[in-house]
Amino acid sequence: MKTKTSEPVCMGWIGRGTELFLPLFIMIAVALTSSEVCHGVELQRIDVQTLSRNRADWIVLDARPMAVWEKAHIPGAYPFSWETHTRTDVQNIPYRVQEPDILAKALGSLGVSVDTPVAVYGDADTSWGGEGWTCWTLAWLGHQGPIAIVDGGVQAWTGAGFALLTGRESSNRTKVVYLTRPISTMMVSAQGLHQSSGTIQLVDTRSTLEWFRGRIPGAVHIPWEEFFTGRTRQPLDRESVLALFTKHGITLDKPVIYYCSGGVRSAYAWMVHGLAGLPGAFNFEGGFEEWKIVYP
Repeated sequence: MKTKTSEPVCMGWIGRGTELFLPLFIMIAVALTSSEVCHGVELQRIDVQTLSRNRADWIVLDARPMAVWEKAHIPGAYPFSWETHTRTDVQNIPYRVQEPDILAKALGSLGVSVDTPVAVYGDADTSWGGEGWTCWTLAWLGHQGPIAIVDGGVQAWTGAGFALLTGRESSNRTKVVYLTRPISTMMVSAQGLHQSSGTIQLVDTRSTLEWFRGRIPGAVHIPWEEFFTGRTRQPLDRESVLALFTKHGITLDKPVIYYCSGGVRSAYAWMVHGLAGLPGAFNFEGGFEEWKIVYP
C-alpha cells in the first residue's frame, strides 16, 4: 500500500495524576528523545489525490460535528467527532474523552481495528481542530495502524473536483473488536503540570479573550489558528512551526505542553507539532476546565 506521504512521527508522553507522574529528569529525557519512543503511533499526511486513488486501503473518519457530516461528507467517511465522544466526568470537568471501552465499541462498529489504516479530516470552518483530537484519541487508545491527516480537509477534496455525499450513510463494513491498549502516560494532569513548573513549556491555544479571562501561570499564548495556513487550513510545515516557536520564545530543550479549554484545539497543535517531526509534544486533555477546578 503506497499511501504514505511523510515519515512516521513518534510522540513522548507525561503521566496523569501523581501516581503516574514521572520524575522530572525522566520526563524530560523521554520527551526530548521521543523520536525513539514510538508506542506504535504512526502519524502522517495524505493528500486528497492519494486518498482517492487508494480509497479502499483506508477507513476515513470525519472529525466534524455529526450535523455537518450529515449535510455533506467524503463518500464512505464515518463521523467521529469530539462532540459525540466526550463527556463531563465525576469532577464535573467537561469535554473529557470517553472511556476506552466505549470508544472501542464505537470504532469497532465502523470496522476499525487497532491496526486499521485510518485517514482523518476536518474543514476550515466547523471541526474546530477536531481532526487533531481524533488523531490524539486514536494514539491514546494505542492504535497500531497508520493515522493519516487529510491535507486541506474537505475543502481540498472538493477543490480537487471530488464529490461529496449528502445525508446519512450507515457503515457497510463488518464489525470488529477494537482492542485498546491505552497509553496512560499520554494523560497530562493539572497536578502534574503544577509539580513540573519551570521544567516544561506551556502553550495556551485558546482565543485572546479566553486568555485574558484566565490562564495557567507561566503559559505562552499561541492561538490554535496560528498552526495552520491558507483557505484549506493546511497544517504548518516544519520550518513554519520552528519560526512560530522562535517568534514566541518556545525552544525544544523542554517538553511543550499544549492546552485549551478541553483538549480539542490543543490536540490540533499537538498534531501539527508531531507532523513537523519535532520532539516533546503533549496535549493537556483536561485543559483549562480541569485546571480551574483543581486550582480555583
